[in-house]
Amino acid sequence: MAQTFSAPGKIILSGEYAVVFGYPGIAVPSSLKMTATYEAGLGDLRIAWPEADAEWMKYAVRIVQLLEERTGKNFGGTVTIENELPLGRGIGSSTALVIAMTRSLSEGADGDRHLRQIALDIENTVNPGHSGIDFHTIWGGKPILFQKGEAPVEAYLSLDFLKGAILIDTGKPDQTTTELVAWMKTREAEVEPILARIGQCTERFLEGEDPSAIIRDHHRAQVELGVVPESVQTLIAEIEQSGGAAKVIGAGGRTGGGGPARRSPPRADGGGMLLAFGRGIEGIAKTHALTMYSL
Repeated sequence: MAQTFSAPGKIILSGEYAVVFGYPGIAVPSSLKMTATYEAGLGDLRIAWPEADAEWMKYAVRIVQLLEERTGKNFGGTVTIENELPLGRGIGSSTALVIAMTRSLSEGADGDRHLRQIALDIENTVNPGHSGIDFHTIWGGKPILFQKGEAPVEAYLSLDFLKGAILIDTGKPDQTTTELVAWMKTREAEVEPILARIGQCTERFLEGEDPSAIIRDHHRAQVELGVVPESVQTLIAEIEQSGGAAKVIGAGGRTGGGGPARRSPPRADGGGMLLAFGRGIEGIAKTHALTMYSL
């Protein structure tokens, strides 16, 4: 009998980098999902994921190896991956794969709490240095308020402003999240005041301030951190001029990378994924020939 589990991606409303240094952040699950279906059988486990490149297949194989080590089981048969999430764009695709594969391969074999710990152990191994916000949001499938060293709690705030919001793909950054976090840690004293302002954005969301103003201020703090390429800044300025708001979600990319003013095929040096809402955003994205996703 096949076991299927879907894991959402995550959208960080506020807290990029700040959560790594102990400030609060808010994340919500996306409607886009990663689905794993396991059919037990004889022989070695086969991973069926035609769209994956060699690096992502290697990553999936590593997840299975770690799961076998932690459960003492040898999985046989086929696990099929069906994916809606843009890969490597700061929306939690790597964590979603860990959770979807862990739960589909092992669902029903262990208690949920034990299985959650196994998945978290695997996440800690394959994504070292992560803040935890991706894992807790994707595992729980609910908006969360996260602060390092404290138990995550459900975030209660109005998300009406996300109705009609879209994700805009500005291209894959040159750097991985792990590399960017390591770079930020080397600049801790320099960036501390900026991270504090990002933490304040989280508090402002909880206090019910205007989401557009918060997102604009958050974006400016990310620009000061150096993780919003100049061409992506230009795109966001255009969105703001039309009355909207936008920010990079996830790690972004080092300033000076590629950006939105390019045509297909996109160069792999952009700012990752943007969360955008407000008037005219779809038209602006189309003007720049960028891929959009509904929330």
